[in-house]
Amino acid sequence: MGKGIKTTVLLTLFLASILYSCKNNDPSAIKIFVRSASGDEITDTRVIIIGDLNSNPPTNEYVDTVITNESGFALFNLKSYYDEAGEDNPVAYFDIVVKTDSIDELGYIRSRAHTTAVETIFLSN
Repeated sequence: MGKGIKTTVLLTLFLASILYSCKNNDPSAIKIFVRSASGDEITDTRVIIIGDLNSNPPTNEYVDTVITNESGFALFNLKSYYDEAGEDNPVAYFDIVVKTDSIDELGYIRSRAHTTAVETIFLSN
């Protein structure tokens, strides 16, 4: 019976370490879809995210710009942000600015380390 308990404990620790390492390898990302008022995807549009310094908990200073792709979304890789923020800061808040030649639309998004947060911004006509 003692040998069975040892085996169970070792197996549990092994599985827990695998699950923990898998969780920490998940990407930290924000995906912003940009759509027209009628729902059509908008390509080649500048999307900017800005860390909300006044959020609770506070978000570190951060600014990044990505152009929407052929599917109408901008993908932000936040690995460097969360690496710098550390394990004690697994949540961040960002203002979103979508800029076209004639329109600036605003949005807001909450992000967590090792997850992909998704938001859609609809452009007004």
